[in-house]
Amino acid sequence: MPEALVHTLVSECMTHFVLSVSPYDSLSRAWEHMMTNSIRRLPVVDEGRLVGIITQTDILNAKPADPDHRMALADVARELDTLIVSTAMTRNPISIYDNDTVGHAAELMLEHKIGGLPVIDAEGALVGLITESNLFRLLAKQWREDNLIFSGAR
Repeated sequence: MPEALVHTLVSECMTHFVLSVSPYDSLSRAWEHMMTNSIRRLPVVDEGRLVGIITQTDILNAKPADPDHRMALADVARELDTLIVSTAMTRNPISIYDNDTVGHAAELMLEHKIGGLPVIDAEGALVGLITESNLFRLLAKQWREDNLIFSGAR
């Protein structure tokens, strides 16, 4: 019988390989990482420690105002190249430990209206990221397994 969802740990469904940026990287570098890898958030790490998180929305809010949408993409990129991640990131982000439960992760995301949490280990080192997508994949997997059991196919 599959393990109950209530006992599932963050480490079992988080994304282990996580790209990160430093607070001193340019916003254009952070944006490039996000676009190249189809991700919406990046942990910000300084000297091995999680110090922030930057999202696509943070970067879009930091870009120069262009109400008429006449600014060339190259000009926007140049502007983002002059700004650093620390100016737009959320400092000391809400995070979760790798040995915590996915239920707790879901509760934190709902409570704070966020789509992902950096995952840290007992020493405070970044070890992953858990997002809404990870939780949906876990839920779908559990549903498929339960469906097989209750349909008699297993």
